[in-house]
Amino acid sequence: QAQLVESGGGLVQAGGSLRLSCAASGRTFSSYTVGWFRQAPGKEHEFVAAFNSGGRTDYADSVKGRFTISRDNAANTVFLQISDLKPEDTAVYYCAATPSSGTRWHNDYFYWGQGTQVTVSS
Repeated sequence: QAQLVESGGGLVQAGGSLRLSCAASGRTFSSYTVGWFRQAPGKEHEFVAAFNSGGRTDYADSVKGRFTISRDNAANTVFLQISDLKPEDTAVYYCAATPSSGTRWHNDYFYWGQGTQVTVSS
């Protein structure tokens, strides 16, 4: 059974950095788009970034220049380097995978991890 497992979240001060990991198992996701979403309390899932199978990346405007998505297909792992964190970045961060390319719509993503909490203090 395919699984995605996130790690790397935590409590950090504003301006700090974290590196989130999304480790896949049960199948190879090299042909899939893998994305990151986040959900703050009381809000809907928000697209953060995606890395498609062709090597193209996509970022939400709110994180462009501060977040970097990368993937290691050999390790079946996708990373999200997040820098210059702000209190409004506080959320549960999820990785997800879809066979579709170029989509920011969370309903297009079939596989989801359990999430990792990122909390930014001011």
